[in-house]
Amino acid sequence: MIFSMLATGLNAQTNANPAAEEEPEFSMKNFPQWVQDMRRWEIIAFGTFPFAMFFSTMGMDLYRWQMANGMDMSNDGRRYAPWPLKAAGAIAMTDDEQAATISIAIGLSATVAIIDHLIERAKRQKERRRAESLPSGTVIINRTPPNAEQPEGDASATDGDSSQANP
Repeated sequence: MIFSMLATGLNAQTNANPAAEEEPEFSMKNFPQWVQDMRRWEIIAFGTFPFAMFFSTMGMDLYRWQMANGMDMSNDGRRYAPWPLKAAGAIAMTDDEQAATISIAIGLSATVAIIDHLIERAKRQKERRRAESLPSGTVIINRTPPNAEQPEGDASATDGDSSQANP
């Protein structure tokens, strides 16, 4: 079956226009800044949720263990212990404790995302102030790495290397 697919040509699914492959199908550059900020917030909030859930579960187990028997290390005392220390016959969390754990995890992940948003906003504001404090007529040069793709016909994006200029 694989050989028949190779014989018929797998490139039938590829795009016949090579210029279209160079352009990304989706770019966030055309969206307003607040949409980009919301997307970044969403990515960070959902990305930190598993870690926040792990730490809030660990914290809730430690709290339950302390409240139940003062963190007793005997086999009977470790029924409330956190995951690596649990003994056989461990007592599961109640529904209220599970709801509290999930709420704490959601709050932690949202807090991390909000803190990141505030840091990024402060960085943008600092850069804006720096650009505005320059004397009028100052040229701002944004340098790109040599391997970065440049839009066609954009001569202003070069690094100023005159050896590559057309005579």
